[in-house]
Amino acid sequence: MNVTPHQSEPVVRDLASFDPASGSRVERALFNHRGLVGLLCLLVTIVLGWQTTRLTLSASFEKTIPTAHPYIANYLEHQNDLQGLGNAVRIVVANPNGTIYDAGYLQTLRDLSDELFLAPGVSRRGMKSLWTPSTRWTGVTEDGLEGGPVIPDGYDGSAASLQRLEANIARSGEIGQLVARDAKSAVIYVPLLATGPDGEALDYAVFAQKLEQLRTKYEAQGVKIHITGFAKLVGDLIDGVRYVVMFFAMAVLIAGATLYWYTRCIRSALLVVASSLVAVVWQLGLLPLLGYALDPYSILVPFLVFAIGMSHGAQKMNGIMQDIGRGTHRQVAARYTFRRLFMAGLAALLADAVGFAVLLVIDIQVIRELAVAASLGVAVLIFTNLILLPILLSYTGVGTRAAARSLAAEEGDANGAPKQKLWAFLDRFTERRWAGATVAVAALMLFGGIAASTRLSIGDLDPGAPELRPDSRYNRDVMAVNAAYGASSDVLAVMVRTPDGGCTAVDTVLKVDELEWQLRQLDGVESTNTVALLNRRVLTGLNEGNPKWYEMLPSQDMINTITSNAPRGLYNDTCNLLTLYVYLRDHKAETLTRVVEHVKGFAAANDTESVKFLLAAGSAGIDAATNIVVKDAWNKMLWLVYGAVVVLAFVAFRSWRAVVVAIVPLVVTSFLTEALMVALGMGVKVATLPVIALGVGIGVDYALYILSVMLVALRQGLSLSEAYYRALLFTGKVVMLTGITLAIGVITWMFSPIKFQADMGLLLAFMFLWNMLGALVLLPALAHFLLRPAATVAAVTQPKVRRQEFFNEKETVQ
Repeated sequence: MNVTPHQSEPVVRDLASFDPASGSRVERALFNHRGLVGLLCLLVTIVLGWQTTRLTLSASFEKTIPTAHPYIANYLEHQNDLQGLGNAVRIVVANPNGTIYDAGYLQTLRDLSDELFLAPGVSRRGMKSLWTPSTRWTGVTEDGLEGGPVIPDGYDGSAASLQRLEANIARSGEIGQLVARDAKSAVIYVPLLATGPDGEALDYAVFAQKLEQLRTKYEAQGVKIHITGFAKLVGDLIDGVRYVVMFFAMAVLIAGATLYWYTRCIRSALLVVASSLVAVVWQLGLLPLLGYALDPYSILVPFLVFAIGMSHGAQKMNGIMQDIGRGTHRQVAARYTFRRLFMAGLAALLADAVGFAVLLVIDIQVIRELAVAASLGVAVLIFTNLILLPILLSYTGVGTRAAARSLAAEEGDANGAPKQKLWAFLDRFTERRWAGATVAVAALMLFGGIAASTRLSIGDLDPGAPELRPDSRYNRDVMAVNAAYGASSDVLAVMVRTPDGGCTAVDTVLKVDELEWQLRQLDGVESTNTVALLNRRVLTGLNEGNPKWYEMLPSQDMINTITSNAPRGLYNDTCNLLTLYVYLRDHKAETLTRVVEHVKGFAAANDTESVKFLLAAGSAGIDAATNIVVKDAWNKMLWLVYGAVVVLAFVAFRSWRAVVVAIVPLVVTSFLTEALMVALGMGVKVATLPVIALGVGIGVDYALYILSVMLVALRQGLSLSEAYYRALLFTGKVVMLTGITLAIGVITWMFSPIKFQADMGLLLAFMFLWNMLGALVLLPALAHFLLRPAATVAAVTQPKVRRQEFFNEKETVQ
């Protein structure tokens, strides 16, 4: 059936014959004063453009951890007694031509250790290397217990001094910790302070550059240096930001070129791109005004703002182009399009903003700042793309040929020509046979996605830093360190809190010994270290090294004697805190869960009023707490996102049937995305947590634009086929255009050296495409069963008439 769209608004060729008092109050306020509106937008752009020069790129260790979680609260409460168990870097200095027992190598190690000791941001109290006085040995001789710094008194680099050093290291227990098992490298352990000497937050970019300068300087002296830790990881992420800028530029070029290919109108394509870029400028300018900065996790938000702006801008441009093609004056065409699409666009942007704002419930500051940045960006799109763009197009109009070209399909219908093959194919999904098959396939895909999503893991699934490529310099350093030391740098610390002076109580130390033995049996635990283990080792040493004496004697005097000479890292100065160090093979989610659950069970069975086993400190402990927060937030976030979208869709349509038609395709896409994450080995973590919310927020735009046209057409008495075909000609083809364009834009992120950016690009491209297909294929199929004309008429002619009159929706569709 050929459909000739009903002309609700008259064609106004002469502006003098148009009544400027027509339309809603909002429309009259904007378009009757369009010059003033344009000038105000220009001034805001200049001011916020200047503000962007004050925007900084920074990172903070504290922002990436859930500070309100009980584990992190325990760590922060005892942070001063747990030096080095939070934010620290490990610098491994290897001798490629021999062992560490070389005078030249040891001098290089000393020089590097001294230089790091004086570096800004270093917690000097907790720093440890072979050259720090806190690195000591303990031995048993015929004269009793002896000990001292591992670097012997009077060390002069001679063969005798090196021999004594080797003996001291063997008795220090540092092999596998500060010294590699093959004795070819040694570690400089550098804990970091949250603030520098001037009281300002530690600048990780500057600190990472300092580390690279030291690497270059000392590798020139013949050693090989590997660096791991949060500060170095963030430094590498910040270095990769230049690629983000490059990909953003590529996305702008791709979007602009595709839009021009579709319209063949350079002025309108440039205006759509420009208005979307203005939104990015406004968003970035507002951040420093509100006291925010960009970080490696939120650096991708400007692209999302640009992508959403291109989607809405293309819809506005397409509507104006079609009206001008019918002969309507460009200013009137802009007002007609504003009437038709403002409500749908506003509802879609509000859904986007609420979807992003939902991320604020997640107790991780870096995600909350991402939510604020994204919500700000979406809010400014209401002004730049829903208001400014139509006003600008009311001045410039579009090319005559482009306007005529936009009505080719409509004119063909009027002349009796058959529908274009693509539109005819899509129209089949409104028929019962095709609709039934489509809904059945979608149901199968939904159930398959749900089944696959049950295997979705929380946390990291790979060793090293999943934010970077496996072959990155950082991850190669991690692999080298793990291989040399027989264990990763992933440490989980259990804190045992006692009354003051009670850390040496025999019952407490025996319980620590029992927990330590149990943890050593768990898969993924490489080794442990506690006061109890020190007691066992000393007792063995006092008995000529006989392994039969490798016991934990229930002797208070013996425990008191040994603990008094123990390193302070095992207990604190007031003796009310013992620390159990658990060295893990990796920080994979299953490893952390296994250890944490065991410690929780032990604590539940052994805690008393005075002695508490507390989780958790150390890098692995912080990862475990983060995983728990992410897991709790995952389902909560999805429920809130969909709840907000459902409410906004119902406000827009006032029909539960229309809400179901709009939301079901999004639900299918969400579960398919989770299945894709399982297939690709991605876990839910800080970097990937926001993706589903972002995809749902952006994806709902497609359904809202298509349904807003369909519902009005159905209200006018058209059949579902005619209503859907009208929606395809008016907004559907732009939905297809923007969905494909945005997918191509983000898929280029796959080539980024930052792996979490590549992961986000792949997931967003998948969601853009599937949400587009859902709006074009599944939506009309669902409409066949739910949007019967009689029911639709009843639904859309209820008390919302006043709202429709306000936005002139009764004049909606051409």
